[in-house]
Amino acid sequence: MPPDLSVTDLEALVLRLGSVTTFRDGLSRTAAATLSRLATSGVARLTDLAVAEGVSQPSMSSLIARLVDRGLVRREPDPDDARAAQLSLTPAGTALVAERRAQRTRRLDMAVSGLSPDDVARIADAVPALTRLADALRRSSKEVAR
Repeated sequence: MPPDLSVTDLEALVLRLGSVTTFRDGLSRTAAATLSRLATSGVARLTDLAVAEGVSQPSMSSLIARLVDRGLVRREPDPDDARAAQLSLTPAGTALVAERRAQRTRRLDMAVSGLSPDDVARIADAVPALTRLADALRRSSKEVAR
C-alpha cells in the first residue's frame, strides 16, 4: 500500500459517501441494490441476485417476497426451468429506481457545484481509478463467495 493512501481513510470515505447518498425511504441498502441490479440487468433469477448482492438465498427470497408485496418486483415462471422463477421490475419498481437515481444526481450536482474547480477536476481524474477499484472489489467478493 502506498504510504499516502490509507485503507482506513478510504473505507471511511466509502461509508460516508454511501450514507449521504442513500435515501431513507423504507428500503434497505440490499433492497435498493437489488432493484438497481434488476433495472440494469433486466430479468434475473433469485440465486443470481443472492450471489450478486452477497446474501444468502433465504435472505434474498425474503427480500424478494417483500418487494413483490410492495408491487416493485414481478415474479414469473422461468420457461427454461419450471422449478425457478424469473424476477423483473414492475413499472412501479422502474419508476422508484429512476426517482432514486434522479434524487442522487440532484444531490451530487448540488454538492459538486459548491466545490472549487480544482477539487472537481481532481474528483473527475479519480473516477476511472475508483471504477477499477470497485470492479476489483466486486471480482474479489465473487472469488470469496466461491
